[in-house]
Formats: sequence, structure tokens, C-alpha cells
Amino acid sequence: MATVELRFSAQPEHVRTARLVAAAVARRAGVDEAVLDEVRLAVGEACSRAVGLHRSHGITAPVRVVLTEEEKTFSIEVVDEVPAAGAEGSSAASDGRGGTEPDVESEDEDEMGLAVISGLVDDVEVSSTEEGGVIRMSWPTTPVAVEP
Repeated sequence: MATVELRFSAQPEHVRTARLVAAAVARRAGVDEAVLDEVRLAVGEACSRAVGLHRSHGITAPVRVVLTEEEKTFSIEVVDEVPAAGAEGSSAASDGRGGTEPDVESEDEDEMGLAVISGLVDDVEVSSTEEGGVIRMSWPTTPVAVEP
């Protein structure tokens, strides 16, 4: 099981780098070439969402992206450090994380981002705890022939 971990400051300009790294690692892991655009878009959406959450809640910790290659699966976790408001295991779109008075516009953007990710990825899980939120996405892989 190979794992790559990427951490970046919550700046929008770093999302592009995360997308490029995710696509390169997915290709190397054996994700079908036809699906790589979906990987890029889903990772971009998840990272943009995490950056927005960090910035709107004043979190200075980096956004974390964990790319894991398993035997028949490639998975990506995008992790933010915005704590849930006592809603362990709930969907990040509806948990009211981090604020006493949720911003309706940012909640709408959050729900739209999660809808886009769900449309791009068949296997997606969204969760949040007191430590932060995680969007976990995975795709099937085919073995890649290693060149000698």
C-alpha cells in the first residue's frame, strides 16, 4: 500500500497543485485514463471547499490530502481542521461546523460542492468530527505494468 501525503496552506492558488499531484498519482496507481479528469475535478472541488472552510473559520493549519494506492483501489482523503459542532459522523453540508450563526451563502456553496463531488465520484464518504472534516473518495484501479 503506497501512500502520498500532501499538506498545503489554505490558499486558493495551492488547489491547482493538489489537483495535478492527485492526477499524477492516480495515473501511476492505475486509475483508468478516462476517469482522470473526474479525479482532478473532484479533488479540486474538495480542496477548494477545505480551503474555504479554513479561511472562513480562521484556521491556520494546512489542508491535508492523503492519496493511497491499495491492491484494487485508489483513494483520496481531503482533510480540513474545522471542527464539527457536536455532530460526529454527520454530513459536513449539514453539520453547522464551527459557527453559531451559519452563513447561508457559504452553506449553499458547501452543498453545491458536495453535490458536484457526488456526481463525479461513485464511492464518496463525507464525515466530520470534533477534529475536522474528511471527504474520502475512491476509484477502482487496474494493474499497471512496470517497465524494466
